[in-house]
Amino acid sequence: MTTKPMTKTQLVAALAEEMGADKKTAASALDTLAAIVAKEVAAGGAVTLPGIGKVACRARPEREVRNPATGETLTKPADRAVKVTVAKALKDAVA
Repeated sequence: MTTKPMTKTQLVAALAEEMGADKKTAASALDTLAAIVAKEVAAGGAVTLPGIGKVACRARPEREVRNPATGETLTKPADRAVKVTVAKALKDAVA
């Protein structure tokens, strides 16, 4: 098991090798995929990446939070958060 995560450069090199393309094309494909996912999730949608998982935006309601330094209770307004659900195929591959 590796201790450091794969860098973008390493991912681009591996993607280029698997695609049989040059690194510039692989980097462009990776950047385009990231942009599409970000755009869709920011608009409130969800994107399923087959074999990897689902990236979605979910609404979080207004809630009470506590400042750990002072113990003061504050009301945090409603917001949105990104949620990633890992695909069963990936979970099975790791186990």
